[in-house]
Amino acid sequence: MDRTINKVVFVFPGHGSQYVGMGKDIYHAYPEARAIFDKADSILDFPLSKLCFEGPLEELRLTVNVQPALLTVCTALLNVMQKSLYYSPPAFVAGHSLGEYTAAVACRAITFTDALTLVRQRGQLMHQAGVQKPGMAVAILGLENDTVAEIANATGVYVANYNCPGQVVVSGENRLVEQAVGLAISRGASRTVPIPGNTAFHSPLMKTVAQELAQSIATVEFNQPNCPLIGNTSASPLSSIGELQDELRQQLYSPVQWSQSIAYLVSQGVDLLVEIGPGAVLSGLNKHVDKQLSVANISDVKSIENYLAQGFAK
Repeated sequence: MDRTINKVVFVFPGHGSQYVGMGKDIYHAYPEARAIFDKADSILDFPLSKLCFEGPLEELRLTVNVQPALLTVCTALLNVMQKSLYYSPPAFVAGHSLGEYTAAVACRAITFTDALTLVRQRGQLMHQAGVQKPGMAVAILGLENDTVAEIANATGVYVANYNCPGQVVVSGENRLVEQAVGLAISRGASRTVPIPGNTAFHSPLMKTVAQELAQSIATVEFNQPNCPLIGNTSASPLSSIGELQDELRQQLYSPVQWSQSIAYLVSQGVDLLVEIGPGAVLSGLNKHVDKQLSVANISDVKSIENYLAQGFAK
């Protein structure tokens, strides 16, 4: 049965949602998806699509590869929605960390070509920063936000992501993060989960990276977004070119306010949050923010068929 949906939000995932084989079935099923993968291979001058479809996982996980890979898969899925399904622009868009670049593509603020070039450089710069000064990030589960913030202050690490109630990510220098993990366990954390990589994501250790990336952001042509993008750093709508450019610079060294972003969208009366990208990481987080939320996922051919069958699109 068709559903009346008045306010739809598109959300796009970042690191952690990748897997070997992502995008392969839509590449073969939809010319609109194939066009995006082929364009990415051409722009980057290496077979990114093969890495997405066949791996190896160790190479796909590398920051320099996973960033353009996720942007490409998410944009391919978005292109299928726009051209093969009944489509109207969402009321809002949002992306988790790297996913903010796909959100910028979705609201027509930036082209896929420019976004791909930026995230390739973003990944290279973050990788180099991790080599020069290794860092790490760890998700802490089962503690209140204030408790994790206290632990961060006590150990010299930084809160990187407020993902949902009971899940906060900290990042920083390896030794200090290990101390934070020990303190979190002693304070009653139910679990701690290391984030793959050697970089202190969303911490002041990324400020040098942000300064270098800002030079490239300044050379890219941005357009006025056709719908508000909910910024990671403020959990509020970005409606101008200048605000979006500032956001893409600042989010590298600022915490991702994901839980607050979803709470804001709930306050705006959204009817449906559609996660567009591999896996369903954000859908799980979003339901933890508000159990009454309607969520859907577009990640492969089967999920597209399910989306249609549930009456979210015609």
